[in-house]
Amino acid sequence: MRKKNTEIRIIEGIEIIDIAEEGKGVGKADDMVYFVEKAVPGDVVSIRQLRKKKNFAEGIIDTLERASEHRTQPFCEHFGVCGGCKWQHMNYDAQLRFKQRSVGAALERLGKVDTSQMEPILGAPENKYYRNKLEFTFSNKRWLDQNDMGSDEALELNALGFHVPLRFDKILDINHCWLQDEPSNSIRNQVRAYALEHGLSFYDLRNHEGTLRNLIIRTSSTGEVMVAVVFAYASAEQIAGLMSFLVSRFPEVTSWLYIENQKRNDTIFDQEVKLYAGRDHIFEKMLAGSGDTAREIRFKIGVKSFYQTNSLQAWELYKITREFAGFRGDELVYDLYTGAGTIANFIAPEVKQVVGIEYVPTAIEDARFNSVLNGIENTVFYAGDMKDILTAEFISQHGKPDVVITDPPRAGMHADVVARLLEMESPRIVYVSCNAATQARDLALLADKYRVLRIRPVDMFPHTQHVENVVLLELNTLPR
Repeated sequence: MRKKNTEIRIIEGIEIIDIAEEGKGVGKADDMVYFVEKAVPGDVVSIRQLRKKKNFAEGIIDTLERASEHRTQPFCEHFGVCGGCKWQHMNYDAQLRFKQRSVGAALERLGKVDTSQMEPILGAPENKYYRNKLEFTFSNKRWLDQNDMGSDEALELNALGFHVPLRFDKILDINHCWLQDEPSNSIRNQVRAYALEHGLSFYDLRNHEGTLRNLIIRTSSTGEVMVAVVFAYASAEQIAGLMSFLVSRFPEVTSWLYIENQKRNDTIFDQEVKLYAGRDHIFEKMLAGSGDTAREIRFKIGVKSFYQTNSLQAWELYKITREFAGFRGDELVYDLYTGAGTIANFIAPEVKQVVGIEYVPTAIEDARFNSVLNGIENTVFYAGDMKDILTAEFISQHGKPDVVITDPPRAGMHADVVARLLEMESPRIVYVSCNAATQARDLALLADKYRVLRIRPVDMFPHTQHVENVVLLELNTLPR
């Protein structure tokens, strides 16, 4: 390795040996670790150093000296600017291999877990058009690329698309997104075209002004589609004009909704949702149970509903969770962080009773509705903070669970919840996580009384660094 030019800090001959959690390639040389944007393990690169700390530096590829066998051509025109699919330049088999490795490394390093028997990651059968929900943002300050900067023509500065990484006020205008199948792209592009033609203002993310703010599109495996337009400052005529235009253009859409959000943040959970046309919900379906108990169940999905965004892989994830739990049919199950009760209702046909707990009241309303919708009578749901609900009195009232299923948010479980699990001493815990690092932290705390029996990652989000992981724990006092 040698420095070619100390002023612009080009460093040659960096071999990329790994990939970091945020998707950057990792190289090492002269006791320095280099994090390199868009580098793939196996690449040998010259890098343009951007930032340097004591023991690591960040950079971008200046010259690809030797391409990795894992490198492939990205299929999306927006790759490299849009932060949504950072691994498109790496073939899918390699993505799975590095996701498996990252889960194992986190569990070993942070949780002191033996991963020698970790089961192979379950890849997604579809790695394009796999999401059932997308949210786009309107902005009057479009992200400008090199071609824009060099153009002499008047530029269109309005955009409808995704936030550029690390820039809250800059939106990349999306032409075609490969994450969600039609009619998603057609709807988004027609909304943009109508807004530009009729002079509807796009939201100013700094000054909090403008007519159009967000566009939410949900699809389902039943073929139903939901569209919600979020307005900021709009007249009744502007709302009716856009919505009636869309209804006439897309008769296949099941649910047309709109929201008027004038807050300084984009969250809609505290906002009134207004029905313009069709139903205020769509339905998702999933085959629950197995053998003689197998049956199709449906889930009501509203614009605010919690539901796994990859429907096909959600089913696989729940099947693995059920397999790890090893139900016999007479179990009392606690489903912690139950969301809209999808796992609870999925496993209900195979157990005696499921008790679900979730922080968000509207999610619990959906969970209860879904049980009634499917004629499921052996579920009960509670809304509130997990650490406050899961008390000794609660356990005394409902009984000690035979199995606990826990699927917390990325931050993992609160320390008080872990402490309660240790006190409760359920024979088995199935821990589903979207963050192997916080899962490993919690497993280390549970290791006082539990041993890890099985581990299996599941890829829910191809072309990203994100991965789900399922772990089965068993009480140490039980015979093996």
